Amino acid sequence: MDEPHVLTMKDIARMLGVSVATVSRSLKDSPSISKSRREAIQKFAREHNYYPNVIAEQLRNSRKGPVKTIGVIIPEFVHYYFSTVLSGIEERAQELGYRILVAQSKEQYEREVRICESFYHNKVCGIIVSQAKDTVTYDHFQKLEKEGVPLVFYDRICPVLNASRVVVDDYMGSLKAVSYLIEHGCKRIAYYGTSHNMEIGKNRFSGYKDALYKHGLTLDEDLVKMCDTRAEAERITPQMLKMKNRPDAFFAVNDDTAIGILYVAKHMGFSVPEEISICGFTNGERALACDPQLTTVEQRGIDVGREAVNILVGIVEGEIDRNRAEKRIVKTRLVVRGTTKNEEER
Repeated sequence: MDEPHVLTMKDIARMLGVSVATVSRSLKDSPSISKSRREAIQKFAREHNYYPNVIAEQLRNSRKGPVKTIGVIIPEFVHYYFSTVLSGIEERAQELGYRILVAQSKEQYEREVRICESFYHNKVCGIIVSQAKDTVTYDHFQKLEKEGVPLVFYDRICPVLNASRVVVDDYMGSLKAVSYLIEHGCKRIAYYGTSHNMEIGKNRFSGYKDALYKHGLTLDEDLVKMCDTRAEAERITPQMLKMKNRPDAFFAVNDDTAIGILYVAKHMGFSVPEEISICGFTNGERALACDPQLTTVEQRGIDVGREAVNILVGIVEGEIDRNRAEKRIVKTRLVVRGTTKNEEER
């Protein structure tokens, strides 16, 4: 089956009756072209789904031969964990002679779809991606797979594809963290988690739940909240701490959420960790900047990023069968600090 024709600048120039140079300068927003003409050409390009081939531009400008480029989709640049994953990706890709093309979905499905389309038209050799929170349909990933574009997921995994992936051991990380809280005297442990539509949400909740059962405690649904941001934690925690039988500990799906809990607890006059213990999940820089410093589960994002590149490059270079899903797990580590009793490292 022939590949569908991809619109080029030459096509746009022919259809609009202008030169290729005029189209090129207009798309680059050059002031040498009148504003009205620039806007008209840009509008036409958008309406006809034109994607500038930045990879081809790199190839034309490269004197060192072909450029091998990996597309990378990050949910949020500002999130510490994702920034460390990106560092690991960039570091390993450079070592293997690859470049990366990075975009952030900003946790938006529509934006993620557009990024995938852009990467496809720019002919990246493969894509490393953590899906957006808003993503509940997966046609864009299925289309890439059908077109033969290798995909490697990290952190948040597409549930309908048996695709290659790198994840941290979310279940064991949660199990060990909640077990630690119980073993140091906590009996009513609240859980602030993320949607069970995502694998990390299910796995971290399972670890929490199994830790309770393992130590003879029952699950109280009133202590389970879907909450994965600091703002949301600051909104719901006051009600939690006003409960007649309030929590004596909190386990949060990430550090920012845990820090929101800590902020509220301190401002309500509770002593941490004497009255309230708190544990997060990330081990970012903010875990060290709060007072007391945050006990948390270390995710090792750099290792996740490096492993994702290893898999993708292995697929691209034929060392890994592209029809077999490669699944790798990076171990977590509980780092005990001042927001839980008995400071030590495990």
